[in-house]
Amino acid sequence: MTQQINNQIFAFTKQFTDSAFKAHSLALKGLEKVAELQLQALEEQTKVSAEFVAEAMETRDTEGLRTLWEKGSSLSRENAERAVSVSQEVLAITQKTAESLSALVQEQRQAANDAVTAPVAAAKKAAK
Repeated sequence: MTQQINNQIFAFTKQFTDSAFKAHSLALKGLEKVAELQLQALEEQTKVSAEFVAEAMETRDTEGLRTLWEKGSSLSRENAERAVSVSQEVLAITQKTAESLSALVQEQRQAANDAVTAPVAAAKKAAK
């Protein structure tokens, strides 16, 4: 009897740790993708801003300032669009990760149900 309980506890613990490892792995993959997207966006914004600042330093007349003003407003719009795009991608990655975690929970729940019903079915079969 004690051996059966130990075996069931060991099986449950193994299943739990496997599921926890899978969940942790899924979460880290999602986090890695999000960080990569954000770093790419930051790199692009830094590059474009540095080019803008370099051009601003070279401006010497009013026509250059007018062109710089137009370019600055265009740059602001592009940065805002890029930020929205990255946010949408981050949201999509987060949603996909949440769906994967939900599927993992469903697997865990089904495995737990099977683990509970299998001994009951075996006991019923043995009683007949």
